[in-house]
Amino acid sequence: MTENTDFRIERDSMGDRQIPSSAYYGIQTLRAIENFQISGIKPLPTYVDACLIIKKATATVNGELGCIPQEISEAIIQAANEILAGNLRDQFVVDVYQAGAGTSHHMNVNEVLANRALEILGDEKGNYKRVSPNDHVNYGQSTNDVIPTAIRVGGLLALTHTLQPALEKAIASLENKAVEFQDIVKSGRTHLQDAVPVRLGENFRAWAQILSEHQNRIYTASGDLMALGLGGSAAGTGMNTHPQYRARVVEVIAQFLESPLEPAPHLMAAMQSMAPFVNVSGALRNLAQDLVKISHDLRLMDSGPKTGLKEIQLPPVQPGSSIMPGKYNPVMAEMTSMVCFQVMGYDSAIALAAQAGQLELNVMMPLIGYNLIHSIEILGNTITALTERCIAGITADKQRCLVYAEGSLALVTALNTHIGYLNAAAVAKESLETGKPLRQIVLERGLMSEAELAIVLNLEQMSAIVPLA
Repeated sequence: MTENTDFRIERDSMGDRQIPSSAYYGIQTLRAIENFQISGIKPLPTYVDACLIIKKATATVNGELGCIPQEISEAIIQAANEILAGNLRDQFVVDVYQAGAGTSHHMNVNEVLANRALEILGDEKGNYKRVSPNDHVNYGQSTNDVIPTAIRVGGLLALTHTLQPALEKAIASLENKAVEFQDIVKSGRTHLQDAVPVRLGENFRAWAQILSEHQNRIYTASGDLMALGLGGSAAGTGMNTHPQYRARVVEVIAQFLESPLEPAPHLMAAMQSMAPFVNVSGALRNLAQDLVKISHDLRLMDSGPKTGLKEIQLPPVQPGSSIMPGKYNPVMAEMTSMVCFQVMGYDSAIALAAQAGQLELNVMMPLIGYNLIHSIEILGNTITALTERCIAGITADKQRCLVYAEGSLALVTALNTHIGYLNAAAVAKESLETGKPLRQIVLERGLMSEAELAIVLNLEQMSAIVPLA
């Protein structure tokens, strides 16, 4: 009788199961696959990276402290390095919506590392007596301290590699456009009605300032992610950990990330409170709200080409209609708004999940982790796309901007201090009713001289920002 080589038998506290021989995950992952066929959404690569960094650090420290054999420590480290380099990424298979606290994903990581470590040691996958997902890969750890740490590490990775660089490029691109368009005068608009003249360049400079302020807010909020509760074990007491483990493992992770991390001052607090994630998510939501405003402004200013404002031209990047030939739509700005709405929804879900913890644990962490890291990454990717495929290629119609500025009834505002508010209002009303230019009506009423008007209604002067005293 020939032995079936298509699968191996693994055992847990609930019994035996057949595992595909090619799989690096094990029996607990298999049960999670069967239990949680919910969305088809698998863990984010950055979240997997965060877990691997933690496991690499814990294997390093537990090996140094003699808590696990050195050869097993080295094999786990090598396995983690291989996966961080891109191998076996298809083995992380548990749905985002899964067992509370993230136990299913956590065991998926432990099993993959254990089975790859076994191969590195010349053994067979599934021989957990030699390398155990629980006793070796997970020594001194619990889902309850690993997962909140992974959300922190994953958030920092996503901020460092995706969102912060995207914001830097967007701010620089907007500043470049501010310089390019600084001499273009356009009509301001408040309440979507004519307002006093402004410089197109200052519109872009204002957006750059808005993003810069959001960048600072997010950086400040990210400081909450730098206190790690790793070492708290199951309930924040540090049970089954070496006395030196807590400080040393955070030190090693800090070296890996090149970031000033520190042990949380109280491990139970770090495990129970989701406030750091709510804080960062709130900063992301704040950014998303202003990004929606900016993207809507771009669409309005580009509206047309014949029946809208058309003060600027956004780069056409694809045909805009399946039926109307020659139509181009502001698709990058539209996409930006949709992503921002999703981020706002994620923030609401994070807030609800964060208040749903009980006693020593918040079991809603899988949702919080996915929503937070995904928000950071889709915002970063969106800002990069908007910068490269929209903002950098914007052109302006200087003449059209000038026509709107010269035709704005709000120019009468400049007359207030010379002829009074009520006289200025009467001039504006007559101009709207008759179509006569403001200048002509003021002269006909004898309110100011031609020379005085030339000075007061100077668009260049009117649109210049008053300097600080």
